[in-house]
Amino acid sequence: MIRIKTADPYTFPFKTLNYIVIFAIRKTERKMSSNKIRVRFAPSPTGPLHMGGVRTALYNYLFAKKNNGTFIIRIEDTDQTRFVPGAQEYIMDALNWCGIIPDEGPGIGGNYGPYIQSERKEIYRPYAEELVKNDKAYYAFDTPEELDAVREQAKQMGMPNWQYNSVTRSSLKNSLTLSADEVQRRLDAGDPYVIRMKMPRNHDVRFEDQIRGWVVVNTNNLDDKVLFKSDGMPTYHLANIVDDHTMEITHVIRGEEWLPSAPLHVLLYDAFGWEAPKFAHLPLLLRPDGNGKLSKRDGDRLGFPVFPTNWTTAEGELYSGYRENGYFHGAFINMLAFLGWNPGTPQEIFSMAELIEAFSLERVGKAGAKFDPDKTKWFQQQYLKATPDAELAQILKKEFNLAENNEKLVAFCHLMKERATFVKDMMTEGAYLFNEPTSYDEQTVSKKWKADSSALMTEWKARLEAVSDFKPEAIEAAFKSFLEEKQLGIGAVLPLFRLLLTGAGTGPSMFEISAFLGKEESLKRMDAGLAKLQ
Repeated sequence: MIRIKTADPYTFPFKTLNYIVIFAIRKTERKMSSNKIRVRFAPSPTGPLHMGGVRTALYNYLFAKKNNGTFIIRIEDTDQTRFVPGAQEYIMDALNWCGIIPDEGPGIGGNYGPYIQSERKEIYRPYAEELVKNDKAYYAFDTPEELDAVREQAKQMGMPNWQYNSVTRSSLKNSLTLSADEVQRRLDAGDPYVIRMKMPRNHDVRFEDQIRGWVVVNTNNLDDKVLFKSDGMPTYHLANIVDDHTMEITHVIRGEEWLPSAPLHVLLYDAFGWEAPKFAHLPLLLRPDGNGKLSKRDGDRLGFPVFPTNWTTAEGELYSGYRENGYFHGAFINMLAFLGWNPGTPQEIFSMAELIEAFSLERVGKAGAKFDPDKTKWFQQQYLKATPDAELAQILKKEFNLAENNEKLVAFCHLMKERATFVKDMMTEGAYLFNEPTSYDEQTVSKKWKADSSALMTEWKARLEAVSDFKPEAIEAAFKSFLEEKQLGIGAVLPLFRLLLTGAGTGPSMFEISAFLGKEESLKRMDAGLAKLQ
């Protein structure tokens, strides 16, 4: 049996069996069971998952799979004041659509759960108390009103960026300035308090970042961060350290915005006597003009999504997502992978399996990555072209509730996908393949339709009617023969032919369009067009 001494006046009186068991586990110092790589993506359920968060999840996932490791999802909801209902479900659904499937996490299971921090609440207090006992942290009893008054006084004295730190702590209400008896009295009375990190003075914190190299920060530039709040919940700083250690995380791959917090985290690992994981801080995602970080509100304002899927706020405000805008998840992931990483080869189109094979942290850059919405559409276009016609046909049939047979839809997709970016574009731009045109492109009419055009098209219609094997090759052969006979260039006839059959000025091969429509429909449309354009 492990006994816990409580004689020290600063030691929290453990009152539950849960605390005793948890603390006993800590004291026995469970060793890492293996050298297997374990990474985590730890979003906060404070709203929808930004594409920058998806990229962080993606890089963690690629790194884990490349190294036969484990990818974990952990929901970090220690800040209950910012919790947004539905956000956790959104995060899991969005990652699932992206194909970023965790090995462990909420609703999935694993040997290191719970994977939601609020469900791990009882775990953290013993660790915070241990830091106090070992003089690495301290109780602070200052009220919010008292701290606001101190900040205001400092501001009036020309110090707008006042901090609770190694200098100012000596004049405040904490267990470093109050007597042991007074501290114990306050604890026994249930006075509100927080636990703050006791930041050492004038100490260089050094750690090696897997992307940025060696980072050195002097503690004189750091404040005494709150580790444990008065509501009984840990802050992110304590919770993520405890969770990463107890979940045996080997690599922490996260956004650049967490780089300023890394020295504190390194000091916490040292304070507990734990081996720190390897850190890698990813570059920021920048707006298309490069001026500033791409934010959650930039998307719809600038005309492109910044979320993987649609998100509707409690007030009914809709933020559009890539899924609902018609993007393939593979195109979205391919685009994200290149925002900060490159394979070192000319290849740009990657499947998830290829990304896993090619990925390495060594090829992740330090500089911010500018988001390019046009390049994103290019990736989508490449994925659309590479999708089998039969698969596209099934998507069309489902999304547009089409009654056409599969063979016709497959042929339609083959015709239209080379010129489309989204599946919906095929229906918008190729509507004439299902419906006879009711109008004709004005620019083509004004430039190409001349006084002799009706006679010319009547002759070509007669030649077309004589084609027995109504396939693209035969139609093209008849067309070329007609041009030679008339001694005309292709530009004098083909635009008129397209106009009569489709009403459009541009589009796929007219020989394939004619074959798709069939002889009877093609001749019928020519008659209708000639009647309207006489």
